[in-house]
Amino acid sequence: MANSASLKKPAAEVGGLSFEGALGELEEIVKSLEGGAVDLEDSIALYERGQALKSHCEAKLKSAEGRLEKLVLGAGNSGIGPVGSESMDA
Repeated sequence: MANSASLKKPAAEVGGLSFEGALGELEEIVKSLEGGAVDLEDSIALYERGQALKSHCEAKLKSAEGRLEKLVLGAGNSGIGPVGSESMDA
């Protein structure tokens, strides 16, 4: 269950978290909200933080996808590896 420290962290403070750290905290928040043992005000605060964490994770994934795409395209220019860009959707 999310602890009171999670409730006190502003949504803006997620920028310094790693993908794994943000995802782990987001999973805790989901468990807390699904459990229903959190009062309304805390639920709203957790939801807001969860939204910020979700956006942060999406941005990290988008950045990683861009970096991988550059690597694939760069490998094509050196004559080694596949040429072109492949979708990261699986």
